[in-house]
Amino acid sequence: MFNIPQVRPGIVAVSRDCFPVELSEGRRKAVADACRQKDIDILEIKTVVENENDVLKALDEIKESGVNALVVYLGNFGPEGPETMLAQRFSGPTMFVAAAEESENDLINGRGDAFCGMLNASYNIGLRKLNPYIPEYPVGTADEVAEMISDFIDIARVIIGLSKLKIFSFGPRPQDFLACNAPIKPLFDLGIEIMENSELDLFEAFNKHASDPRIPEVVKEMEDELGEGNNYPGILPKLAQYEITLKDWMDEKKGASEYAVFANKCWPAFQTQFGFVPCYVNSRFASRGIPISCEVDIYGALSEYIITCATCSPATILDINNTVPKDMYENNKGRFAGYRLSDLFMGFHCGNTPACCLKNPALKYQLIMHRLLEPDKEPDITRGTLEGTIKPGDFTMFRLQGTADCALRSYVAEGEIVDVDPKSFGGIGVFAVSEMARFYRHVLIAKRFPHHTAVGFNRVGKILFAAMKMLGIEDVSFNQPASMLYKDENPFK
Repeated sequence: MFNIPQVRPGIVAVSRDCFPVELSEGRRKAVADACRQKDIDILEIKTVVENENDVLKALDEIKESGVNALVVYLGNFGPEGPETMLAQRFSGPTMFVAAAEESENDLINGRGDAFCGMLNASYNIGLRKLNPYIPEYPVGTADEVAEMISDFIDIARVIIGLSKLKIFSFGPRPQDFLACNAPIKPLFDLGIEIMENSELDLFEAFNKHASDPRIPEVVKEMEDELGEGNNYPGILPKLAQYEITLKDWMDEKKGASEYAVFANKCWPAFQTQFGFVPCYVNSRFASRGIPISCEVDIYGALSEYIITCATCSPATILDINNTVPKDMYENNKGRFAGYRLSDLFMGFHCGNTPACCLKNPALKYQLIMHRLLEPDKEPDITRGTLEGTIKPGDFTMFRLQGTADCALRSYVAEGEIVDVDPKSFGGIGVFAVSEMARFYRHVLIAKRFPHHTAVGFNRVGKILFAAMKMLGIEDVSFNQPASMLYKDENPFK
């Protein structure tokens, strides 16, 4: 995973000048020790911030150390002006957290009042229009604060990644998928670069790689990955040529950005001109942390990248595709324990999910495109999907979406991929989300989200929700429990 940021966290203790500075220093050291015991590599900034001059000194130390995510730690009440100025002048994501008192035997000289100081800090955060990460309960012991910092590192990885991201797109966003054709202006507001290109640009670049000497090496990599699932070895040279084309495009045109993803048109003219389906190549890029969304879904590529940053592992993009038949539910009730039929759906895509996320991955052909483009023929131009049942386990589904009026909204839901044979084609699995039917109606439909969802193979709802709030996304939906009605849900149903 080389396309996501490495977070280098640092911790700065702050101290109100009428409190012993040693209290903040000692508590900072205890937090740093607790972090190291949890294998969290955090740099202690030695300057304790009591005033504005200390802010400048601490910022110099932070810059020299290469810290790109900052923990502002209230070891005592803290100076609300200087500590928020520190966050304002730091160029990366920040977190505010405060020390809990340690013992009933030390509540005179050893009392820090950070519980109180956090309230004043929050007011000054608002005055400066800052949006730091503040945990749900931001006061704790050294061990508890270390756990909060662990969450912050994952959140910071998302924020840093987006601040240095470029999205390449190829082809016009399709008429038949207007839901993918959302305005991109809000992405520039987030600091994301967009480079839209013609399919002809891609076709030209692809043709220039026809005799690239790297093709045999990439073919060998594909053969090793596919193993017994290499059903169409004859198409591998073209797929390798395409993979090298995209890699070179990214390397040559990333420019001032550090990270990149793609949103590419993938059918139907792609097959007739390029002579294959690009899904397997898309899956290989996703396994390296470089999502390639289908159907020029720019927000889909972005969402997949965000969840990749949150999990530090490959993700995929799937259609929220079809219901689970009643007989499949009845025949597998033991495996569906705790879920109603309406909690289930099948997540599907043609073949872009990384091999490491599939059972028995195999190179196949795209059945739907085959029906359309070469019926009654042996598959040729429709070869190139990577198909298999998605492995069971925890997952998070997520999307950040632009609306028609250039606003941003998001959703996040956690669930389980159930170990049941979906008995269908493509990269596909049976997904279970508590109260999915209500989530489908009152979030996905009511808020007009498209059919694509980014899927990460871990439960990271807490991380994604907090990251969206740090980005200023006010509308973040989730699958509400039965006891909690959605805004427009009929209470008499």
